[in-house]
Amino acid sequence: MRGLDVCLSPNLIDLHEIEGRVIVVVDILRATSCMTAGIGSGITEIKPFADLDSCVKMKEHGYLIAGERNGQKVEGFDLGNSPFDYMDPANQGCKIAVTTTNGTQAIEKSLAGEHIIIGSFLNISAVANWIRKKDMDVLIVCAGWKGKVNLEDSLFAGALTDMIMPEFSPVCDAPLVALHSYLGMKDNLLEHVLDSSHARRLRRLNISEDIEYCLRFDEFTVVPELVGGALRMSAD
Repeated sequence: MRGLDVCLSPNLIDLHEIEGRVIVVVDILRATSCMTAGIGSGITEIKPFADLDSCVKMKEHGYLIAGERNGQKVEGFDLGNSPFDYMDPANQGCKIAVTTTNGTQAIEKSLAGEHIIIGSFLNISAVANWIRKKDMDVLIVCAGWKGKVNLEDSLFAGALTDMIMPEFSPVCDAPLVALHSYLGMKDNLLEHVLDSSHARRLRRLNISEDIEYCLRFDEFTVVPELVGGALRMSAD
């Protein structure tokens, strides 16, 4: 049986096996939700960067640049970190370079994986179906917040575990921790996430609509996959 593991923070990634595995990177509020919404809305590719300077340089190559630090749009960037920015019809057919506080850092730390895909509640069933087709172990990497564990990413890990665990065996207790957290909160998911530290941070910045949207299930059927340094719609 294939193995399933959950890394609850990128700072713990050295404790997990990465090579030869499918890596599902998740940053519910909001990077991977944006990436899912963008690819699902006609953006041709999204190129993630851990640092601001590398992202800014992509402007010279015809990319729109999207940036977020501490929940706020980076001054001078074309887009922030809202899924509604990425779904803007004006951006269909464009290429985006992006850097965020947590999500793009988690992607960079996952590069040794065999396949790196983007997960969110917005495409969770598509991700589950994609994983089932691969004869590989799976590691869900939660972006967290500046190295700390957060609630919303852990709940996604639990929800995905709930979908696929009959076909996958947890390799440690982390998937079970995530699973039982999700099962205990799934009936009031928004209420619980609104009480999380990052949701409270975003609400102080008057960002509330994004939170509700990022908790919707199966708005898209796309699975963004990192190939050649850029996220595109997976062909699998």
